[in-house]
Parts: sequence; C-alpha cells; structure tokens
Amino acid sequence: MNLETEMQFQRLIIFFLLHKVYRRGLQVIPLSVDLWVHYMTFIKENSDPDDPETEGRIRAAYEHAVLAAGTDFRSDRLWESYINWETEQQKLANVTAIYDRILGIPTQLYSQHFQRFKEHVQSNNPKHFLSEEEFVQLRLELSKSNLSAMVGEDGEASVAQEELPPGTEDLVDPAKRVTEIENMRHKVIEVRQEVFNHNEHEVSKRWAFEDGIKRPYFHVKALEKTQLNNWKEYLDFEIENGTPERVVVLFERCLIACALYEEFWTKYAKYLEGYSTDGVRHVYKKACTIHLPKKPTIHLLWAAFEEQQGSVDEARGILKSLEAGVPGLAMVRLRRVSLERRHGNMEEAETLLREAIESAKNPSEASFYAVKLSRLFMKVQKSLSKARKVLLEAIEKDQVRTCPKLYLNLLELEYSGDVTQNEAEVLACFDRALKSPMPLESRLLFSQRKVEFLEDFGTDINVLVAAYEEHQKLQKESEPAKRKAENGYESSQEPDAKKQRVDDGSSAANAMTDMQANNSAYNYNWYQVG
Repeated sequence: MNLETEMQFQRLIIFFLLHKVYRRGLQVIPLSVDLWVHYMTFIKENSDPDDPETEGRIRAAYEHAVLAAGTDFRSDRLWESYINWETEQQKLANVTAIYDRILGIPTQLYSQHFQRFKEHVQSNNPKHFLSEEEFVQLRLELSKSNLSAMVGEDGEASVAQEELPPGTEDLVDPAKRVTEIENMRHKVIEVRQEVFNHNEHEVSKRWAFEDGIKRPYFHVKALEKTQLNNWKEYLDFEIENGTPERVVVLFERCLIACALYEEFWTKYAKYLEGYSTDGVRHVYKKACTIHLPKKPTIHLLWAAFEEQQGSVDEARGILKSLEAGVPGLAMVRLRRVSLERRHGNMEEAETLLREAIESAKNPSEASFYAVKLSRLFMKVQKSLSKARKVLLEAIEKDQVRTCPKLYLNLLELEYSGDVTQNEAEVLACFDRALKSPMPLESRLLFSQRKVEFLEDFGTDINVLVAAYEEHQKLQKESEPAKRKAENGYESSQEPDAKKQRVDDGSSAANAMTDMQANNSAYNYNWYQVG
C-alpha cells in the first residue's frame, strides 16, 4: 500500500468515525439545530461532487434534519442552510417549495423569511422558481382573467378569441411577456401573503413564552420557579392550540432544559398515551434509564403503564431494578407485592414481605411490613390464624420499642371476627398491651378501650368490674404527669428518654382516636419508612 492510498484509507476511517459520532449525538438530541447545521456542513464537505448520487443524499439529509427540528421556534438557521444549498444547486423550484413550508411555521425569524422569499420571487423568472404544475395553472388563471376584462357589454369579445396558451410557451411580444411575469410574481406573493399573515398571528401568541425561556440548554443547576412555570404554561397552551407535531417538539425542547424534573416527563408520557404506546414507552425509558435513574415516582408510573399494556414481566423487571438501585424504599417493595397479588402470585407476594421483615434496618420497619403481611393473610387469604401469628411474632421482636400500632392491628384483627365467639382472644390482646412496657399514656388508652369492649360485648360482670378498677388505677398513675403539664413545665426540661415516651404515647393516642372514630382502624399510612 503506497502513501497516498494509506492516507485515503485513514481519511475514510476518520470520516466514518465522525459520522457515527454525529449520528449518535443527533439520536440523543434530535432538536439541536446547531448540531444539525454542523452535521450538514460535515456531510457537504466530505461528499464527492462528481458522484451523481451526492445531491440526492444531501437533500435527504436536509429533509431528515427539518423533519426532526424544523418546527423548533429557533430553527431558522437550519432552514436558511437548506435554502442556500438548494440555491447553489440552481434548483429554484425546490427553494420555493422550502419557503412554502417555512412560511407556515412559527419561528423567531418568520418575517425575515418572508422578505427573502419576496426577493427570491422578484429576482427570478416564474418559469424557473415555480413547479411546472403551478406555473401552468397560474398562467391559465391570468389568461382567463385578461380575457374576461376584454369582453364587451354585449357579451362578445372585442378581439378575436385565440386559444389559451398551453402554459409553458413564451409570449412573442416582449411587453406582454414582462407584464405577464410581473403579474405572476404579484400573484405568487399575494397567495403567500395570506399564509404569512396567519403565521404572524401564531408567532405573536407564542412570543411571550419564547421570550421567557432564559435557559434552553441542560444544566444541573435548578431552574428558577418562573422558568418552570413558563414551560408549564407554554406546554398547556401548545397542547390546547397547536398540532401534535408542535406539541411533541415543544416537549422535547422542554426536556432538554427540564430533564431533571419528573413532572415534565410524566406530563409528556400522559400526553402521548392518546397517540403512541411506543412513544410513551420511549419517554419512560429515556427518563428512567438516563436522566432520573433514582427517582421512584417516574419508575412506578412506568411499571404501571407496562402492566396496563399486559407486559407484566416488564413491569416486574422495572420495579426490581429500581429496588436494586435505590434499596429500602417501602413504596417500591409494596408495589412489587401488589403487582404479584393482582396477578395471583400470592406465594411471591408473601415471600417479598417476609424478605422485607427479615432485612429491615430497625424494629419499626420490621413492624411496618409485619402489619402489611398480616393484612394480606387476613383480607386476601382469609386466614385469621396466619395473620395473628405474624403480629404476635412482630410484637415479640418489638419488645424494646413497643410499637402501639402492632397491638392496635392485633386488636383490629380480633375485632374483625365474631366478638361473641372470640371474647377470650380479644381480652388476651388487651392484656398483652397492658402488660407491655408501653408508655403509660398508651396503656391508659388500651385500658379505656378494654372497658368499652366489655361494656358492649362482655359476658362476665366480674371481668368488667376488674377492668374498670384497673383502669382507675392507671388514671391515678397518670394524674401527676397531667398536673405537671398543667403547671406549665416545658417539654424541653424533661429527659430525652421521657420525651420519647411521651411522643410515642401521643402517636398511640392519635392511632386510638382513629380507631374509635372508625371501627376498622384501617389506616395504611400509619407509618412511613424513610
């Protein structure tokens, strides 16, 4: 291989590598007008002018570019590049066709395009800058108009009627030829003037939104609230007034600047649901795998969407990957459980909850999942014994923290049965709570609830009296603490351990109040695992 051949080979390799880089960049950011302009310059500079297929390839690349980014409000440079290239090729009819497209698209330099179009019309012969079909049609219309003007009042032509010109032949009389050309130019501009006027109105409606975009590029720094509101209002406006193509382009522009905001990805996906399932999937995938890999909400929405489409395995994989990437999120584990439950995989649902209990970082987290598992057994599998066993095991493990919620859920479990048949189990549940090292305030609430239960459903007056006496003792024990609070002692003066007990008691009091207000006491949000 000689030196010249080797250099050509190296240039060829460099060309293919650069072309690949450009293509990858345009796939990631198809709305980058600057990138498209640079890419087109690269293509033109590295194309063989002697190759008869070069012109077609460049034109196809330009078409790809304007289809991808041509409706962007700031896409003017791309259109101008396309027009200039077609002008260089002496394809004036193609130039007119491009102007016909851009004159109807709201862009920043809309007025400049129209001015250049008029210069294009005035500088060239209509026969050259119009398509053959439009040229013939326009010439025939002008001929008919002139003929009608020469018809006298008696209905007879004042001149001998001649056959209408076929349209493509030049007039012999130079004066008539000049007049016809000027009339055609005037007509061409007049027709486009209406399009321009409508487009000007559309631009005016968008100008304030465009003027409010101060950072159209991506940056890790948070956007100002006014910027976010401007994008929201602009999107709402375009959704209501624009075409689907323009809405999609605006979303793509927005998600360059707002790539780190879940709400815009979600809004985009919801909009596309009415048009393209694959489009929705593409939006969720791009958001979750590139820009928001650790944001749970968008992942949960993606998984829900896939499940709605019947792609259960895909939804399962999304949730599993999210949990692996961001471990310890209760919402994700519970969504995995609910997915399996909805599709009848009860064994897997149980396994997931048991794994969560075993891998819990603290007793409170373990108790949280224990309650979920007990409810699964009781409400779905209709197994009171299994549900009771789970809660009892959780209470045994939770002796240090002594979570009132476990006892409340166990109590609710026993209440859900026939209280006339399982009075002993209900009382045993109360006794476990009253014998536990829970704060006094919490035990007092359970004691009060026990008395109420015996009043409503008890069968032995002796048990009721004994329960009432025990309740009176607890109330007396609590009186010093009440007097202390009434005397104005600040909680900050109390030991940390005591303050913690009071806090726990307050939590239990709130929970018991909920239970008294609603016999089911079925509050799923009693604890949030952080």
